[in-house]
This record gives sequence, structure tokens and C-alpha cells, in this order.
Amino acid sequence: MKKFVRTVLTAVVCVSSSMSMGSEKDLRIGIEAAYPPFAYKTPDNKLAGFDYDLGQELCARITAKCEWFEMEFDGLIPALKVRKIDAAISSVSITAARAKSVDFTNSYYRLPAKLVTRKDSGINVTPVDLKGKRIGVQRASNFDRYATEVFEKEGAEIVKYGTQNEVFLDLAAGRLDASLAGSLVIEDGFLKTPQGADYHVLDQNFTDEAYFGTGAGIAIRKNDPLVGKLNNALAAIKQDGTYDKIQKKYFQYDISGDK
Repeated sequence: MKKFVRTVLTAVVCVSSSMSMGSEKDLRIGIEAAYPPFAYKTPDNKLAGFDYDLGQELCARITAKCEWFEMEFDGLIPALKVRKIDAAISSVSITAARAKSVDFTNSYYRLPAKLVTRKDSGINVTPVDLKGKRIGVQRASNFDRYATEVFEKEGAEIVKYGTQNEVFLDLAAGRLDASLAGSLVIEDGFLKTPQGADYHVLDQNFTDEAYFGTGAGIAIRKNDPLVGKLNNALAAIKQDGTYDKIQKKYFQYDISGDK
């Protein structure tokens, strides 16, 4: 009888351990796949980009399997909070406002925001220049918040979109006068395309931490120990050169913010 009880208890422990390990081996990650070069779809409909490659490497480092969930940017944090996903790796800026509802890993890149407009627009980021102009932004982004709270007060009309690609389409079509977005996204996602030939970015960098934070981080639910594991993995890939190898696939200069 005692042997039978021990056998049953051993089986229960093994099953419990197996279930625990299984839950750790699947990491559900939210990503917006319309933000090149950080995240986009290839012609054969596969995910690609810096955020995606970084996520795949981090999953490998913590011995987890990435399960990717595509969604619009403004749905990432809500999906995290209701446990639809475990992490958001999608160029989410670390801001004080967001940190009230989610935790973040350390920053994994930092770039300024820029304003892109037609070369002949006459816009120079002054109240007079922006008054009456239509400025496109991605909804629920830090660019949205800054444009709404700063540019709108200067008389600009802020037009909000689900993705930055939609912003660029309307900008090229002449339905917008300018867009506020990340510098590299403007460069790779618009200026390097035929539609961006008549456009340029203004010299001014937008870096106010109250709006643009301290860089992009991975968003995690509050008090989730996953943040520590990912921070350790981030540190490891930066130290052993893997981070540099990944970023060189997409960028011609360092974006880490560490140098």
C-alpha cells in the first residue's frame, strides 16, 4: 500500500513539473507587423524585422518558444493586461504613463522622433508653420500623445491612424502635411521608397522623456518575474556580440543607446 502511495505521489509530482515546464516553454508575444524595419511581413507572409529577430533570440536564451500574436499597436498593452499575451516586443517606448500599468525590461534601443514633410512645404516646426496643417500619427503612440498635446495647441489638426504605413500612404497622397514618427521608421519605411522622393525630415529631434520615454523596452505584466529573465538575456546578447549582429542586418549605425 505504501509503495502504491509513493508511486502515485511520484506520478503527481512528475505531471506537475511537466506542466510547469510547459508553461515556461511557450512565450506569447504581441507585435505590430506594420512598422518596418522593426517589424513587417515578407512577401511570403512571414514575420521579419529587428524586433522579431531580437524576440526570437531572447526566447532561445531563456529556453522558451516564441508564439507571435499580430495586433495593432494600441491593442498591445490591453492584450497584455488581460493575459492574452505575456510580452509585447514592438518598439514600445518606456514612459512614466505606461509604467503605471505595465513593467518594462531595460531599453533595447533609443532613437529620436522626427517630423517628415514635403521638401517644399515650408514647415519648420514653429507655431506659425503648423497652424492649420494636418499632422498624421499612429494612434495610441507616444507620437500621438505629443502631437495632440503640443502641436494641436499650436493650431495643427492631428489625424490618427492604426498603423504608420497608413500614415505614409496618406502623406504621399497629399492628404497630410506632415507626420511625426521614429527617425529610422521614416527613413526606411518612407524616404527610401519611390513615394518618399519629394519628402525630407526636419533637423529637430523630439526627445522629451515625458512623451518619448527612455528608449524602447519589452512590456511585461506588473510584477512578472519574466522581466528579470529577459533583462539577463538582453545583457548577455549585448555582451557576446549577438545584439550587434542582429542590428547590422537592418541598420548602418548603432541604435542601442549604449554608446
